[in-house]
Amino acid sequence: MKNKLFALLALMIIASMMLSACGPGTPPVVEVRWFVGLGTGTDPAQVTIQEEVVKEFNASHPNIKLVLEVVPYDSARDTLSTQIASGNGPDIVGPVGWGGSNDFYGQWLNIAPYMEKAKFDSSVFDPALIKFYQVEGEQVGLPFAVFPGAIYFVPALFDEAGLAYPPQKYGEKYVLDGKEVDWTWDTVTEVAKRLTVDKNGNNAKSPDFDRTAIVQVGYSAQWQSILSVATFYDGATKIYDGTKKGEYKSTMPDGWKKAFQWYYDGMYGKEPFMASGPLAGSPEFGAGNVFNSGKAAMGLTQTWYTCCLGDFAKAGNEFQLGIQPMGADGQVNGRIDADTFRIWKGTKNPEQAFEVLAYLITTGGDKLLPAYGAMPAIPSKTQAFFDKKAADYPFVTKESWDVFIQGLAYPDTPSSEQYQPNSIEATARFATFNDLMVNTEGLDFDAEYKKLVDDLNVIYNK
Repeated sequence: MKNKLFALLALMIIASMMLSACGPGTPPVVEVRWFVGLGTGTDPAQVTIQEEVVKEFNASHPNIKLVLEVVPYDSARDTLSTQIASGNGPDIVGPVGWGGSNDFYGQWLNIAPYMEKAKFDSSVFDPALIKFYQVEGEQVGLPFAVFPGAIYFVPALFDEAGLAYPPQKYGEKYVLDGKEVDWTWDTVTEVAKRLTVDKNGNNAKSPDFDRTAIVQVGYSAQWQSILSVATFYDGATKIYDGTKKGEYKSTMPDGWKKAFQWYYDGMYGKEPFMASGPLAGSPEFGAGNVFNSGKAAMGLTQTWYTCCLGDFAKAGNEFQLGIQPMGADGQVNGRIDADTFRIWKGTKNPEQAFEVLAYLITTGGDKLLPAYGAMPAIPSKTQAFFDKKAADYPFVTKESWDVFIQGLAYPDTPSSEQYQPNSIEATARFATFNDLMVNTEGLDFDAEYKKLVDDLNVIYNK
């Protein structure tokens, strides 16, 4: 009996010590799971940096235990689907872009109330970027890793043609034939035609131009989807209507049809200024990487393309950056590719999950963004990113790099990678339409466009 009393007393003492260690009113430690795999973040070097960020967060947040879960990209979608279906989804997912997020449309938490409760300072971001992460009126993310668009151009080719360079500040005019004009898609098209040259030195405006012997094009929609082409040309818009299966329908505006026609005519029209699919795929034109081949005077694409112009520079080429053009409505039709973190709406710890998210996009981002090779969404934190780019491309001017920072004010809202019902099949149908356009001369464009819309109406409602 005495031994039992001693044992009971010992247990009470231990329990008392544990309660004392926690202190009165000390909240319990909450575990927050961070799922990586739907986008970048799975390379060993990136995993090491992510583990460092987790360690630093846990050291500075004793009431939260952040746990990293890295899943190979090829199996990440299925793994996350299984976890969510079983009610055991992670608290935070990312970095993930719009495409990966769309696979789980409707599963993301509206973080606006938690931003307000935490008094999160969103003024560090461009207001347009905050809106960029709103879906159906809900704030489902915050800016983090961004890739604004710009016109990459080759000054030497402009000099050879006697043409002014693209403007580098939004609102500036372009000088064409001694007159100031707006930097619109009509202007870009005219300039691009004058920069498209055949083997005899004739440009696309010349009656002697040989379209079968093009050696240089004026413009390349560098690695842009057909949805991106339309967004750049006519502006961002929601492209479907309806709220449930059986009611969905395609609502692409006439401006997008015009954009697709412009794109096709740029390759196969009377005065071509873009490389067709066969020409772009040739070794001389970079086997698809047209601007990198040095055979394109301009290419419109995002910041991430600066990863891959080493061969271009080694060949003695130089590039600079110009602003994105305006559409027919006088508005700049910008594009931003973007990765961020999202919170699963089934999380049991939304406040703690938001605390982690806020850390990852600010303090943690100082280590994560260089590992991801991304431009920070916070303008005051971009210097290190551009210092690295300046070392890679010392010929690029500060004015050029600043074009990307200005571009943060011109996101495509909604994104050209927006959600569509039956998104995977719908996106594939657009890709098929693009392949048909770039590879088919003499296409019955109106008929094929109608077929695209009809097919989308079926796909959306499957």
